[in-house]
Amino acid sequence: MTADGATALDRLHDALTRYVILPTPEAVDAVVLWVAASHAQPAWAHAPRLVIRAPEKRCGKSRLLDVVEATCHNPLITVNASTAAVYRSIDEDPPTLLVDEADTIFGTARSGDAKEDLRGLLNAGHQRNRPAIRWDHTTRTREVLPTFAMAALAGIGAMPDTVEDRAVIVRMRRRAAGETVAPYRHRRDRPGLRTLAEELSAWLRPALPELEQAEPDMPVDDRAADTWEPLIAVADHAGGAWPDRARRALAVLLAETAAADEDPSITVRLLCDTRTAFGTDTAITTTRLLTLLNADVEAPWADMGPGGLTARRLAALLREYGIHSRNIRPDNGEQAKGYERAAFTDAWRRYCPPPTDPPDGPDDQPAWRWDGSIRPAVPPTPPPTSTDDVGTDGTAPTHQPAAA
Repeated sequence: MTADGATALDRLHDALTRYVILPTPEAVDAVVLWVAASHAQPAWAHAPRLVIRAPEKRCGKSRLLDVVEATCHNPLITVNASTAAVYRSIDEDPPTLLVDEADTIFGTARSGDAKEDLRGLLNAGHQRNRPAIRWDHTTRTREVLPTFAMAALAGIGAMPDTVEDRAVIVRMRRRAAGETVAPYRHRRDRPGLRTLAEELSAWLRPALPELEQAEPDMPVDDRAADTWEPLIAVADHAGGAWPDRARRALAVLLAETAAADEDPSITVRLLCDTRTAFGTDTAITTTRLLTLLNADVEAPWADMGPGGLTARRLAALLREYGIHSRNIRPDNGEQAKGYERAAFTDAWRRYCPPPTDPPDGPDDQPAWRWDGSIRPAVPPTPPPTSTDDVGTDGTAPTHQPAAA
C-alpha cells in the first residue's frame, strides 16, 4: 500500500505539471498533497483551505482549479452559489468546495451579508464540531447544519485574513516566454484525471481509521500545524520521498507567506514602533511618545487625522493589550501622563519580532545609541598600540627586538 500511495502521488504530480506551471516545486507538492487529503476528509480534525491567488489575470489560477476539481474528492464547484445551498450540501462525508473568482465575492460591497455568511462558513468549516444553527420558521424547529469541509478558492489578490490564516497559499504567476503547458479540455482530459481521483480514493479510504489516529511530527504549531497536518499525514502514509518533500513544502510556503506579509496589523505595528520610541528609557511621556511616532514619515501615524495620532487614539489601540497610561516623573521631575516600559514588555515579547539592538560599547564607556536628533556618531577606532608606529603614544610591543 505504501508503494501504491507514493506512485499515486507521483502520477498526480505529473498530471498537475502537465497542465499548469506553478511557481515552485514545493507549491506543486503542496497542491498534490492537498488534493490527496481531500479523499480522506472523514479522518481529519481540520479541513485545510487551498488559496490559489494571482496578481493579475491569465496566471493559471482557474486552470489549476480545473485540475484540482478533476482530481479531488466529490468536487462541488461554483462561482455564485448561495450560502444556504452550500450549507445544505455538506454532510458527514463532505464534498470538496471549490470557489472560482473568489475575489468577486469578498471584494465587493454589493455582496453584503452573503459575503459575511460565506466567510463564516469557511472559517467555521476549518474545524470539526462548529455547526451552524438555523431556525426553520415553517416547521418551527431548530436546524443544525454541519460546516466541516475542505475548500479551495481561486481569485486575484488576497483572500480575507481569516481565510488565509487557515489555508495553504499558492501564489500563481503568469507564464514566461518558453514556459509551455498542454491545453486542458474538459471532455477530453477530465475522465483521465478522474481515474487518478479513483486511485487516490482506493488508496486512502481503507486507511481512514489509521489516518484518524495519525499524529505526524510537525515542524510548526498552532493553526499552521492544524492546517498542514492532513497533508503531512498523507505524505507519511505514502512513504518514499514524500515525507521529506511535504515538510519542505510546508517550510517554503510558510516562509513565502511570512515574507509577503509585510503589513502587520495596525496594533502590532504600534507595539513595534513604541518599542523603538522607548529606546532604553524606563518611562516616556505621552507627548514625547506621540511626537516620535508622528515624526516617522514611513509610519501610518501622521495620517491619522489632521494632527496625526492622538493621545485618545493611542490609548484606545493599546487598551486591548492591557497597556494604560499613568502619572510618571521623567528626568526633569515634573509629573506628567505617560507610559512605563514595564507595561509593554509582555506584549513586545508576544507580538513583535526580536529587536535588533546596536552593539554595546566597550566596558569602560556607556553604550551609544541614536536619539534621532543628529547623525549617529560612530564609536572612535582605538589608536594603534605598537610603539613601532610613528605618531602614537603606543604601548610595549608584543614582540621583542633581537639582541645586538
